[in-house]
Amino acid sequence: MKQSFQLDLPGRQRERWLDASKHTVRKYVARQRRAPLPQGSDFWDFACRFGSTEQESTEVHFATLFALMDAAAARGENAFFVSIRGHAAARGPQSKSSTAPATQESEPEIPAQ
Repeated sequence: MKQSFQLDLPGRQRERWLDASKHTVRKYVARQRRAPLPQGSDFWDFACRFGSTEQESTEVHFATLFALMDAAAARGENAFFVSIRGHAAARGPQSKSSTAPATQESEPEIPAQ
């Protein structure tokens, strides 16, 4: 999905257009996640780009996309560009050290006399 979202349109409220743009992004992501995963894949990952124009856009993490949209609206920008490309990904094997719970040895309590 590649789309430029306009926030300043005559007779329209900026907040409603911002909400509509977020809804469009969520709708695309939900539709992509419903698609069947290819063999050997565990989840859908999303490569995102955000900027005021397509040429000025930079790669961002999907989790920060909505905060960036809010920040652009708060700065008073009239438009912003969002690009999201979904691709299947597989989780790598976890190492044993990262899956083991961290244990802390504490000193035994001394009973009061």
